[in-house]
Amino acid sequence: MTATHALDASGAVITYDVRQPSTPSGEPPLMLIGSPMDARGFVTLAGHFGDRAVITYDPRGTGRSERTDPALESTPEQHADDIRQVIEAVGGPVDLFASSGGAVNSLALVAAHPGLVRTLVAHEPPAVRFTPDHKEAEAAVHGIRSLYERSGLGPAMVKFIQIVSLKGPVPSGFADEPGPDPASFGLPGEDDGSRNDPLLGQNLVTCCLYEPDFDALRAAPTRIVVAVGAESEDELAHRSGRGVAERLGLSPVVFPSNHAGFLGGEYGQHGDPGPFAAMLRQVLEG
Repeated sequence: MTATHALDASGAVITYDVRQPSTPSGEPPLMLIGSPMDARGFVTLAGHFGDRAVITYDPRGTGRSERTDPALESTPEQHADDIRQVIEAVGGPVDLFASSGGAVNSLALVAAHPGLVRTLVAHEPPAVRFTPDHKEAEAAVHGIRSLYERSGLGPAMVKFIQIVSLKGPVPSGFADEPGPDPASFGLPGEDDGSRNDPLLGQNLVTCCLYEPDFDALRAAPTRIVVAVGAESEDELAHRSGRGVAERLGLSPVVFPSNHAGFLGGEYGQHGDPGPFAAMLRQVLEG
């Protein structure tokens, strides 16, 4: 049985879901999060944990979680506080699987509120400042954001797709190189004037350029596991995850598939969710 709830946060109304276990194991709730991916992206993965209460939510500005503040961007600290309120409403501590931008936000959460998370599995946090080519990566992030402001969703999203799938270092001037026709990716070629995309407008810069408080994370009682994908070797989020793990003094754990390895058809994408879930369960069991 799944129950949906909403809570008032500073600048947003946050919607979250709680799936009750069919055969309770006695383990704490498991929270599954991304950013800007909302709860719809975790339906398949949640189905592999029928023995635990599973919490999913829509980050502010996505899905059912409506922003009420006028700010152009949201920060990892704001997202972390939203997650805190969800955990406290459900009753923590929790085990937390966090992917992509959700992993960045969860590092901010654990640094500020370590008592709320027993184990954090941070899957490919795209914190690009911790890659060897961080100057080029940071310039590319700013360049994609500038392209979005100039030309709108289609051209900027094409460059984003290119950079997340790029194998190896980010070349100098990446964002200034012409991208493919947006229509070839099913994206609009015309600029409709809107600038409210939750990825390109709200979260891209603040997420990718975030610098975690590594001292606080190393001191936290939370068990932190940094995960990277077996098939995403040399991609930017994979390399960023390795950089974060290195600064925490950890060896990253290699999960099956790629950056979206837990997807089972959500958004038309297929990873390898069965083996991915089995690895997550193994890691959570320590």
